[in-house]
Amino acid sequence: MTQLLPFILILALGILLVPSQTFAQDQQDKKVIQLSGIILNADSTDAVPGVNIYVPKKGRGTSSGRFGYFSMPVLEGDSVVFSFIGLKKQTFKVPDKVEKDRINLILTMEVDEIALAEIEVMPYPTEEEFKQAIIAMNVVDPMAISRANMSPEMLLRWAESMPASGGENFRYFQQGQMLQNQDLYGPRPLRILDPFAWSQFIRSIKRGDLKSNN
Repeated sequence: MTQLLPFILILALGILLVPSQTFAQDQQDKKVIQLSGIILNADSTDAVPGVNIYVPKKGRGTSSGRFGYFSMPVLEGDSVVFSFIGLKKQTFKVPDKVEKDRINLILTMEVDEIALAEIEVMPYPTEEEFKQAIIAMNVVDPMAISRANMSPEMLLRWAESMPASGGENFRYFQQGQMLQNQDLYGPRPLRILDPFAWSQFIRSIKRGDLKSNN
């Protein structure tokens, strides 16, 4: 028995290697095909990006790009699966004998509609308790909150706390530049000594512009 043990091991190893060698030979005999195409929605001409495209149990796969385009190598006789959440799964069988080394597809995928039974959700044991809870509920008027936030006092408070915008900063910068240019040619004018300003002030008093509205 001890003398037959090496022959038994060699025979078992040969039995294990024959299927793998046959499978490898079958894989070598199959031609590699470049499978390319575009995936569209069945209800429109919109492309479907992100579709999972793979050959089960072969470890080969890809996904469709932004415009629904995909391209991947396959073998003759492969079954290529196209799957996407919310769409019906599809399978494309590569022919066993392909004359050319390229196959182009335009695949349309339909929406996978799942009909669910109607479910009635009742947070309270009885309808009468639900009505009482609704009546007792203290609901705050959203318009009242909006009116409070849009009041002049609140808007003024927000305006004082907010930083200056880009337009305001630019306007202040322009005013500063203008005053600097005026300082180069003499002192700044005083409005209190301007006779035209006094004339406008006297006319506004005669018209009653300065009277209180109260």
